Amino acid sequence: MADITKLLDQICHDDRDGQAASELFVIVYDEFRRLAKWKLADEKVGHTLQPTALVSEAYLRLVGNNPDLKYASRKGFFVAAAEAMRHILVDSARRKLAQKRGALAKRESLELDFIQIDRPAELLSIHDALDALAEKEPRCAELVKLHYFGGYSLAEIAELFDISRPTANRWWIYAKAFLKTQL
Repeated sequence: MADITKLLDQICHDDRDGQAASELFVIVYDEFRRLAKWKLADEKVGHTLQPTALVSEAYLRLVGNNPDLKYASRKGFFVAAAEAMRHILVDSARRKLAQKRGALAKRESLELDFIQIDRPAELLSIHDALDALAEKEPRCAELVKLHYFGGYSLAEIAELFDISRPTANRWWIYAKAFLKTQL
């Protein structure tokens, strides 16, 4: 993990030739791919968004298209990665809904412990509720993003945020309750 922090620092300060960005991609690729496969596991066979494409798109949004973007820490980078994957999935859901007439008219009961990406209306509802949570409690929103869209366990998130596991659990309970009220 120290290598990641060092490379992020190089990217933010002096990576004109892109060497640090390339090295970082090699280090984080397997983790990003694991997260993308996990997130896309519920998709229907033959879905157009594949894990490799999700990883590549997310990484380009993080580093390739934003050379001036600064990451304060390794945690900030992984939060940004989860956020990038979230936006890619939301954009995909919006495209699906644009192809269906009246898709938003039907309201469905949402189960917050299991969100299927192949139900775009559900994903868009979660997206809007998550934005509302971010305005009120940004750290809780980051926790949700890492858990839902990044595939991290609460124990991993607690370590990443440098908080206790009970604190992560309390934030999770709060975030779920808040999201349920929004949905």
